[in-house]
Amino acid sequence: MPAIPQIDPTSGAAPEIQPDLPLASSNVSPAFDPKKVTVIFILGGPGSGKGTQSVHLVQDFGFKHLSAGDLLREEQDREGSQYGQMIKDYIKDGLIVPMEVTVKLLENAMHAELDKQKTHTARFLIDGFPRKMDQAVFFEQTVCPSQCTIFLDCPEDVMEKRLLNRGKTSGRADDNLESIKKRFKTFVDTSMPVVNMFEKEDRVIKVEATGDEVDIYGRLVKGLSERDIHPTK
Repeated sequence: MPAIPQIDPTSGAAPEIQPDLPLASSNVSPAFDPKKVTVIFILGGPGSGKGTQSVHLVQDFGFKHLSAGDLLREEQDREGSQYGQMIKDYIKDGLIVPMEVTVKLLENAMHAELDKQKTHTARFLIDGFPRKMDQAVFFEQTVCPSQCTIFLDCPEDVMEKRLLNRGKTSGRADDNLESIKKRFKTFVDTSMPVVNMFEKEDRVIKVEATGDEVDIYGRLVKGLSERDIHPTK
């Protein structure tokens, strides 16, 4: 397993660059201008509906959806990836992949989208990130400050039922009861402090994520509207 350089998110010091996957930018200022690039995080426990609601937001609000989990799974399967096995082991155990890898994958995906669209402005909806406090601080310092965070608030018993049903067809190694329990604990221990931090800064849209999918989306749209974030169509 390759050693991952660690960094104090408040120090501004750059991690060692690896040849296969250059890690997070050493820019003093963020890589993207928040006046041109809008970043909204969507957080919630495993099975809270982040992916489902993201589909609606992309359609109506013109967001480019970036799933930290999907990017990590793609990297773990990429032939020749230096970090593939490490990512696979972390995901299987319900643990959080070192932030430098995740942040760099997100930054690369944002650059790729802007290059593809030949523009300097875009709306990004980042799904399932940041999952730890250091990720939140590091991303906002080196990539782009977020405008707000959508928090899908859902009881564990509801999420567990959804995940077990999904596991029948998803083929994902972590859609089993043992991994699900680990993921719930990881979310409560490490991700809820991120939600609480952003809430203290008045940057959280809290949405009750139970009941009908359409009703949940209606609550979400209402919360965004109250933040002056409106559909593009």
